[in-house]
Amino acid sequence: MTEPPEETQAAAAEPAPEPVAEAVTAPAEPSREAPHPDPSSPQPSSPIALPPIGRRGSKAETLQGEGFGRGPSVAELAPASRRPLVKRHHGLVRLTHWANALLLVGMIGSGLQIYMAFPHFGPRGGPYFPNPWDGKPFPLSMRLGGWLASGLNWHFALAWPFVLTGLLYLGYLAFTGEWRSLLFRLRDIPRAWQMQLYYLRLRKEHPPQGKHNALQKLAYTSILLLGILSVLTGFAVYKPTELSWLTALFGGYQLARYWHFWAVWIFVAFTLVHVTLVLVVDPASLRAMITGWYRGRFPSHD
Repeated sequence: MTEPPEETQAAAAEPAPEPVAEAVTAPAEPSREAPHPDPSSPQPSSPIALPPIGRRGSKAETLQGEGFGRGPSVAELAPASRRPLVKRHHGLVRLTHWANALLLVGMIGSGLQIYMAFPHFGPRGGPYFPNPWDGKPFPLSMRLGGWLASGLNWHFALAWPFVLTGLLYLGYLAFTGEWRSLLFRLRDIPRAWQMQLYYLRLRKEHPPQGKHNALQKLAYTSILLLGILSVLTGFAVYKPTELSWLTALFGGYQLARYWHFWAVWIFVAFTLVHVTLVLVVDPASLRAMITGWYRGRFPSHD
């Protein structure tokens, strides 16, 4: 068998040349550079400055509006239907809140019935301590019991559950640490002043806040102290001999009655202001105190 010549072998070993593709030039994209603004035309201002992209804002961070300092939060700007639904109040908080509200109404009614047995403050025959209702009868519709003994029975029957639910609530605050979001501190004084200016319409924007604003902290701290005062003065009037040291601490039996009586009207004033502000400023917080869930303007945690 004869071998092919060397020239034939070399030609077979050479690879075939690849076809050259024609270069296709892509059409140039239009320039994406923004047109230069006309200096003579008014430029729109940027009313809202967003945080830098890629950085997660802190919990207390809010959008800043031009000329208004710290502006409204994202939750405040969002429509009510698009705000997040969050758990705001524990069931124990809601239970003690509404139980104490009902018990307080009954205690006020029965207390007014007891007061009518001697509608003065001071020793018999005077002089009496200042009292705008001195000697004036309260309407029968405001009293509970009908007469002194029945009023006393109602008062004592409601007082013990009031004390127990109050202790239960205080225990919950201490155990969970929620007392920190309610306690009014010295650093809250300037914030409370700014909040008062807002309520008086002397400040345009709502001051930034956590779960409670500074005025709410002041009110809730004060009302807890008032509840303690009411209980202690009540015991001083109830057992003036056995607890003579406590009765003496309040200035004697008649003054203990006097402080106990005024505590009632402070409770009434607080309730009226509290309910009014809830309905006017943040109605969603009323639903939260019933269901526990909140979809409103303000944060649910500090």
